[in-house]
Amino acid sequence: MAEIKYEIVERIAVLGERPRGWERQLNLISWNEGEPKYDIRDWSPDGTRMGKGISLSHDELAILKGILEDMEL
Repeated sequence: MAEIKYEIVERIAVLGERPRGWERQLNLISWNEGEPKYDIRDWSPDGTRMGKGISLSHDELAILKGILEDMEL
């Protein structure tokens, strides 16, 4: 399997803490030297391991923001 390269361009927020100290984070990440995307996933306490997550383009994040603003939480 090919190595996945990533660079955390900006750490935006910690959304919550998971078991064993892992944090669910919102970050701006460049995957395989590509255009940075907004990314939500769990990270280990030392930041060396990650769980499965989702990456969103700026336009996708804007759509999600609009949906969340319209929701009654």
